[in-house]
Amino acid sequence: MKKIVVLRLGHRINRDQRMTTHVALTARALGAEGMLLVSSDKSIEQKISDVNKRWGGSFYVRSDVKWKCEIKKWKESGGKVCHLTMYGIGLESEINAIRDIKDLMIIVGAEKVPAEIFAMADWNIAITHQPHSEVAALAIFMDRLQKGEEHLKDFKNGKLQIVAMRRGKKVKENKNLKHL
Repeated sequence: MKKIVVLRLGHRINRDQRMTTHVALTARALGAEGMLLVSSDKSIEQKISDVNKRWGGSFYVRSDVKWKCEIKKWKESGGKVCHLTMYGIGLESEINAIRDIKDLMIIVGAEKVPAEIFAMADWNIAITHQPHSEVAALAIFMDRLQKGEEHLKDFKNGKLQIVAMRRGKKVKENKNLKHL
């Protein structure tokens, strides 16, 4: 898998701010290249840019995109589209085929997803057939997609880096970078 991008549908600025931020943080931490946000919300873009400055990486958020155009462009360039929905087929039956894809767009919704999305997606995948969080679905999907190896991703140029410990917390500062 070379490129993973998340398309976030249905972001309602006053209601979904925290959830959409968590979708972006999850996608970033688990190896996606970026997130396309259907709504116009520059504050999400800024929050993730700030995270990149502190913790490294080049994850991007582009807001105010037209979902239909983005899906069409993605597919025209040879990419495949996977829509995460509790109405889809079980993840385990399709994950091996999805792993073979070079460029993958993962669609996660917030409110009611347009029926057209189900038709445009190459896969409609369910993590479970019960109501659940889109953040949980994205995290489980990306973990299974990458066989648990997403933690090996190196986040370069961060001001801060966690030092893994059995107990306690330790963060080291990258002295080679200018402070924020």
